[in-house]
Amino acid sequence: MPSNHLDHASDEPLYNIGIVSRMTGIPVATLRVWERRYDFPNSTRTPGGHRLVSEKEVMRLRWVKARVDEGMQTGQAIRALQHMEQEGRLNDLVLVPPPRPVSPTGDTSLAVFGDRLTESLLAHDLETADQLLGEILGLYPLEDLVLDVVTPALNAIGVAWFEQRINIATEHLATNYLRQHLLHWMMTGIQSYPGVRPILLVCAPEEMHEGSLLIAGVLLSRMRWPVAYLGQSVPLNDIAQLARNMNVPAIVFVAMTEPAAAALQKWPEYLPEAQSNNRPVVSFGGRIFNEDPTWRDRIPGVYLGDSLREGIRKLDDILRTNLGPQG
Repeated sequence: MPSNHLDHASDEPLYNIGIVSRMTGIPVATLRVWERRYDFPNSTRTPGGHRLVSEKEVMRLRWVKARVDEGMQTGQAIRALQHMEQEGRLNDLVLVPPPRPVSPTGDTSLAVFGDRLTESLLAHDLETADQLLGEILGLYPLEDLVLDVVTPALNAIGVAWFEQRINIATEHLATNYLRQHLLHWMMTGIQSYPGVRPILLVCAPEEMHEGSLLIAGVLLSRMRWPVAYLGQSVPLNDIAQLARNMNVPAIVFVAMTEPAAAALQKWPEYLPEAQSNNRPVVSFGGRIFNEDPTWRDRIPGVYLGDSLREGIRKLDDILRTNLGPQG
């Protein structure tokens, strides 16, 4: 859970203006006026031109809003905040967290949020889905949102399509909604370790399911590892050429089905140097290795484990051992 002290809050730009508005109760139009008139709050622009605000800025906004609600002028409240910061009185800026959003059953657990997000997407209600993501980000770290809300939602959407409870159009709408957010979070991760080449993330040949690969990319970027995301079904020869050209330290393959795992068996033919000297480190994971554990021994390389949490921890340990970043 985020700290209520400003000096413990993260500087990572994460929230867009719509989410910031819902987290602070300040209308979007008011936020834009404050930005133009007072250059407040501080924000960062993405490569696409969208403004992102950090947890620390959200807390600063809440403090200012509380003063304005008490009758202080906006400019005066902002100057008071800046004066306290200049005097090093950050510990004085203790904020009461916003009320936890309550589900219809009164349960605010991540599992319930996942169910509500799935229901909203399957009902084509993207506005409610946006609101839910904003609520969750105001309460939990992004890692928890991705692992305990988005991952179950992606699985539930896939099951609903497999059981023919939704059509392909609905499945695509819901899946691509989550995919776009995952790509955004992955590309706006924490500043990477200096001098470290990107980790190559790619689906095995014939593999079209990229949800777990996207989630891995978000988690790695949150751990400061730079990533280069290739996505669905890429030929092994092309992967090998790109890996050499980019001098990547590691490749992460995802295979969810048996045909994809069978195709992945051939990777040493295209990257013999990786098999002989472990550079780059070739790792793999995916549903097929849980459903049929015999596949784990058929694929050369490092099996990342039975879950995304386990796999990311294992890969982080391997990278730290091989590359030795500090911090």
